[in-house]
Amino acid sequence: MLIAAAVCPHPPVLFPEVARGAAPDLDGLRAACDRAVAGLGRAGADRLVVVGRGPREHLFGSEAGGDLADFGVVLRVGPEPAVLDLAATTGRWLAERGGLTPDGYLEVSSGTTPERAAGLGAELAGSADRVALLVMGDGSARRTEHSPGYVDARAVPHDDAVAEALGAADTAFLAGLDPQLALELMVAGRPAWQVLAGAAREGALTGDLLAYEAPYGVGYFVAAWA
Repeated sequence: MLIAAAVCPHPPVLFPEVARGAAPDLDGLRAACDRAVAGLGRAGADRLVVVGRGPREHLFGSEAGGDLADFGVVLRVGPEPAVLDLAATTGRWLAERGGLTPDGYLEVSSGTTPERAAGLGAELAGSADRVALLVMGDGSARRTEHSPGYVDARAVPHDDAVAEALGAADTAFLAGLDPQLALELMVAGRPAWQVLAGAAREGALTGDLLAYEAPYGVGYFVAAWA
């Protein structure tokens, strides 16, 4: 049964080693992530799983690690070899900042259907009596003219609605997100959020939106469900 969840973003600049001189720009976002992860620690879960986008669907064990070599930084998170993609690597890093050790890492691809994501979430929720999820996902990268994917007028309304849903623990809204629209808007978090929706479908969790920012033209959300 899912008893708690934290939702966090996974931009590489969340790591101070990548952001370097601009690291203070995201101090508030890191603090919000730390608050959300701390809630997982207080929940007393039997099993903690990180969920995030990856190149393909795969469930890694607790021994999986990652690194930031693709971003020009020598920083290992967990043991070698580096098998985790950016989202799960960031999740492990955030968990370890909070004194937690995840029991597994579920990566889901951008092509994961809502139905498959919901099913994976239900499986995770049923994998122990008390399950917690650390769900990694960015919003649209097409919010402004300076965004990685340039501007799309649908991006900000889409992110606004996602932020509201995360704050309200609205599983029905998250489960209904359109995969094609998410691809067009470069929304990295869609499959992971739908895993969360599937995991929480049978529960009665409440949500708290801790942060909603877009400092670099990409939507970043932090939420805690309990």
